Amino acid sequence: MNPLGTYRPGNSLVHRLSPGVKLLGLAAGILTITLCVRSLPALAIAAAAVTVVYGLAGIGPVTAWRQFRPTLWILVFVLVFQLIFTDWRRAVLVTGILALSVLLAAIVSLTTRTTDMLDSMTHAMTPLRRLGVRTDLIAIALALTIRTIPLIVEIAGQVDEARRARGLRPGARILVAPIVIAALRTADGFAESLSARGLD
Repeated sequence: MNPLGTYRPGNSLVHRLSPGVKLLGLAAGILTITLCVRSLPALAIAAAAVTVVYGLAGIGPVTAWRQFRPTLWILVFVLVFQLIFTDWRRAVLVTGILALSVLLAAIVSLTTRTTDMLDSMTHAMTPLRRLGVRTDLIAIALALTIRTIPLIVEIAGQVDEARRARGLRPGARILVAPIVIAALRTADGFAESLSARGLD
């Protein structure tokens, strides 16, 4: 399984944009989708717009699907939850908005090196240094967050594959508990690495 958001080199229009512009565009895109998509036709228009951005980034459907697939079971859970407590239109809208947000975030990760993204964030936080804020520690926290997201998604995929191999039904004990345990072990590993480098 391809890790979520793995950088793919390219020379597309989106690749050439600065990381700061892409991050601002991502925030604006997610905010626009969240606030403006209130009907199924609007959701279809938003999906078409995201498809156009993928085309501008030179990202094909196979790569897009590999980025989307690890989050599929989460989206199915959200869809089922919404179907139980709301109506089907609301369920489709909420799930669709979440899916499009994930796909937009994947575009940024696929077309931007993590180091460039962090450099851009650190540069934007430069004024905070005058206030005594340790922007280097914030950058490390951002780096760990970015790295942890694909790790957790990959862990979730592995747990789900193990469940299907054993013929078990999805459930909190079967899925959530192993994911949480693996996530805590990963966090312990990060903490030990940071402590070994004097970053307690």
